[in-house]
Amino acid sequence: MPGLGNIYREFELVIYSVSQIIEKLKKHISQDDFLDLWIKGEVSNFARPLSGHSYFTLKDESTSVRCVMFKNSLGSEFLEDGVLVLAHGKFSIYQARGELQLVADIIQPEGEGALQAEFEKLKLKLSEEGLFELSRKRSLPLFPSKIAIITSPSGAVWQDIQNVISRRYTPVELVLFPTIVQGNLAAESIIKSFDYIKEYSDIDLVILARGGGSIEDLWPFNEEKVAYSIFRSNIPVVSAVGHETDITISDLVADVRAPTPSAAAEIVVPNIDDIYNHLSILNEKLQTLVFDSNYLLNENINNINLRYSRVLPDVDSLKIRLGESINLLDTYCMHKTQVLYEKSTGIQSKLYSLSPDNTLKRGYAIVQGSEKKIISDIKQINVGNNLDIILKKGKFSAIVDEINE
Repeated sequence: MPGLGNIYREFELVIYSVSQIIEKLKKHISQDDFLDLWIKGEVSNFARPLSGHSYFTLKDESTSVRCVMFKNSLGSEFLEDGVLVLAHGKFSIYQARGELQLVADIIQPEGEGALQAEFEKLKLKLSEEGLFELSRKRSLPLFPSKIAIITSPSGAVWQDIQNVISRRYTPVELVLFPTIVQGNLAAESIIKSFDYIKEYSDIDLVILARGGGSIEDLWPFNEEKVAYSIFRSNIPVVSAVGHETDITISDLVADVRAPTPSAAAEIVVPNIDDIYNHLSILNEKLQTLVFDSNYLLNENINNINLRYSRVLPDVDSLKIRLGESINLLDTYCMHKTQVLYEKSTGIQSKLYSLSPDNTLKRGYAIVQGSEKKIISDIKQINVGNNLDIILKKGKFSAIVDEINE
């Protein structure tokens, strides 16, 4: 039997070390075909140590491959065991262990996960634009007379809305705007229905409705253009899409969100029986109020009459006292008037006796010197002064010839 050395020489075999073959494989998969790949698989063995890098396995029904995603790569937040994702990256050989691995730089959710990511992205955008602001949302009319319904005419939703409203509140008109609510044509159909409604001036509010379904079935109600159509509606919009756990962009933009179409029908109209009961209660309260008011009024009147009857005797005595006071006042005034008259007469007599005219009448004369000064003392004149002598009738001038003290 030939030795192994002879076999190597006979066949000229090339022998690689482990490091050499791994390096060769690494160079081979570094070609273009392995540098830009999208791979779909389920995440398992996910780990993220303190370094911030992510380590996980992508697997399908029969095979798995190890993956690494370095810190701050796009989409690492979607990594979670059991999640189906799309991973973008390149293949490489981890030389220390000779393992094939995918170095991922982008992770996107696959299926419903991808739609959910798109939902969250649009939700953030519209929120920043103010479409969800509570301050812009309008209240519903208490007693609508005409309601527009945007839904499919063939589904159970339309029948449910009619049944609920007809049972609760008959004085309202429902106007159906037949609309496609699922599939690629649904979004445009919903927008056209909102446009048609603008041609009606007497519609009070809109119900946008469809039954439950998967996220793909309800996706038209997550379309950005549908959100803007709801936002631009000139009348209040109630969104009733899917089941209570289904939240759509339409729910967030609408003025009111109802968990189901039937719930929307209950929200938009009052219960006529409740109205009658409420009116009956108000009528009873009004009758009680009128009765109590009449009772209190009669009580007040009786009290006033009683007080008046008690006051009447005092009024008569007050009249007598008032008459006496008036008589006393008259007497006092007459007395004061007489006293003042007598004083006035006495003063008048004194003034008359002191009057210069009265003095002249009694034969006296008034002598005036220069500047009309009255002369009462011989010391006020000198020989040669000119004097004016005023008599009862007339006056004359004189010159002083002689002065005798």
